[in-house]
Amino acid sequence: MGQPPYGYVKDPDNPKRWIVGEEAAQVVRRIYSMTLEGFGTEQIAAKLSEEQILTPRAYRLKKGVKRPGKGKERGPTMWNSSTVTKILSLQEYCGDVLNFKTYSKSYKNKKRLENDRENWMIFKDVHEPIIERAVFEQVRQKRGKIRKRRTNEGERNMFSGLLICADCGHNLHFHFNQGNPEIRYFNCSNYKGNRGTCTATHYVRVDFLEQVVLGEIRRLMKFASLYEDDFVKAVIGHSQQADELDRKLKEKELKALLARDEELDGLFERIYEDNVSGKLSEERFLKMSRRYEDEQKELAEKIKALRTEIKKQDGRSMTTDMFISLVRKYTRARKLTPRMLNELVERIEVFHAEKVDGVWQQRLRIHYNCVGEIEIPKVLPLPVPDVSVNTRKGVVVSYAPSEIAV
Repeated sequence: MGQPPYGYVKDPDNPKRWIVGEEAAQVVRRIYSMTLEGFGTEQIAAKLSEEQILTPRAYRLKKGVKRPGKGKERGPTMWNSSTVTKILSLQEYCGDVLNFKTYSKSYKNKKRLENDRENWMIFKDVHEPIIERAVFEQVRQKRGKIRKRRTNEGERNMFSGLLICADCGHNLHFHFNQGNPEIRYFNCSNYKGNRGTCTATHYVRVDFLEQVVLGEIRRLMKFASLYEDDFVKAVIGHSQQADELDRKLKEKELKALLARDEELDGLFERIYEDNVSGKLSEERFLKMSRRYEDEQKELAEKIKALRTEIKKQDGRSMTTDMFISLVRKYTRARKLTPRMLNELVERIEVFHAEKVDGVWQQRLRIHYNCVGEIEIPKVLPLPVPDVSVNTRKGVVVSYAPSEIAV
């Protein structure tokens, strides 16, 4: 094993083993925590620089550890976003060892090239993790996907980047009420009144969102704690039912392709023997062998693609287990935090408020990380959150959950 990443040191009793270097590991944990709280890589780098925390390179030099490569000379506490991004990308922090991430074309050419991920060799749980695997997966899923938008006043909101217009698919943007800055809200960025094409504003208050999402997450937590078997079935059933069917079809197709590949090997052998014995002319042999070779090349590509897809589905199954463990982690939560929101929620579809039986209702559809939507059986005594707020026009709007499309 080479030099360990920032946060680990070599075990003095066994140089091939990595152990946690607690001083640097605390910085790594903080970077992941800040990411889940909604901070970007530049913000994290600025904060670490402001607090005069040594960069990984400066930290290693302080500890007397030298690494190959000169690198650009910067101040010992001048962090940049690329360093933070690198730390957020290292699966080694889960306790894994990754081999063959790079390669060289020949022993004469020392330049290392990036290897395709499918060619990596991953050994899991080799050393003590600094970051929980579930946290690493959440960060990997979130990083780079959400761009937090500021208002003109410079304020951010934890829902920025998570809200999607249910009609046109555009993001909802964060605003203040000009007459009353206490009223914060979102509306569709593609609304035709703002030179867009969407037919409605999809206006939704931040206080309404906070109450509804916290209420739905609490409801989900009660579902998980009081009806554990039903919860696991709902999560796995909804997220994996289609995957399982698709997987079976892919495995069946893979089996047929492998059988055909084996059959072609037999055909090659047969025409070769016929050619040697004089039963098959050289011209005919070359023509048939070329056709079989072309088919085998095509088969090899299809087999590789199918195996990759099946492997991805195995990964999705693992992330379902991670979501279940995350929900259990927040069972006692009483307040919605940016970290909780980012760990549990992938996106929220916002419908335009409409009048139903004389009552204004606003529907939301929450998509959870790893598993999508979750439908809680109506027979269970877990009522929908009772949330109502006044809109900017003084009209009371009540929450109504959106039914999962079948």
